[in-house]
Amino acid sequence: MAKKQFAIIGLGRFGSSVAKFLSEMGYEVLAIDENEELVQDVAHIVTHAVSADSTDEEAVRALGIRNFDVVVVAIGQDIQASILTTLILKDLGVKQIIVKAQNELHGKVLSKIGADKVIFPERDMGLRVAHHLVSPNILEHIELSNDYSIVEMKVPSQIVGRNLKQLDIRVKYNCNVLAVKRDGEMNITPHPDESLNSEDVLVIVGRNDQLNRLEQAYAEP
Repeated sequence: MAKKQFAIIGLGRFGSSVAKFLSEMGYEVLAIDENEELVQDVAHIVTHAVSADSTDEEAVRALGIRNFDVVVVAIGQDIQASILTTLILKDLGVKQIIVKAQNELHGKVLSKIGADKVIFPERDMGLRVAHHLVSPNILEHIELSNDYSIVEMKVPSQIVGRNLKQLDIRVKYNCNVLAVKRDGEMNITPHPDESLNSEDVLVIVGRNDQLNRLEQAYAEP
């Protein structure tokens, strides 16, 4: 089965980091930006790198953009270019369009015009940093919606040696433990009687307010 092919439009800090990561993972990546310097910066890493104006429909069509499985629009401050590029991609029949938004209003517009997924890198990174500052045990915080999130929580010292049955997280906090990570392996059917150790990581889903209660309850003193 062929690996997915990605196109990244906009090679600022966010776009170039996505392009480099996907390339390092072995995916075919087309990197696009108007700025020739930014294109040259990633040319040795990605499969193809071209200088093109993504708001020019003919130029985008000529790149064969509709043949890519996923197109990520990572245009920086130019909201108008971001919206116009998304419209062009939609019109060309791109399978999946993921767009970086500057703010909530920009995000709403992108959703209305057909973006399959809207991401807020600055806001999401801010949330992760804030959660880590308040709860050092929280390794990752992924917002699923305005109300629900998934967190990866390193097992706090006060519950090492206890098991999931004793913790009873579902009843106490109305949250569900989806998996336990141990030695790099993800166990999606953890045994409720198995003791947790200090290196384990709990993957938990729940409402944001309940997850906050859980984080506060197990915050290290």
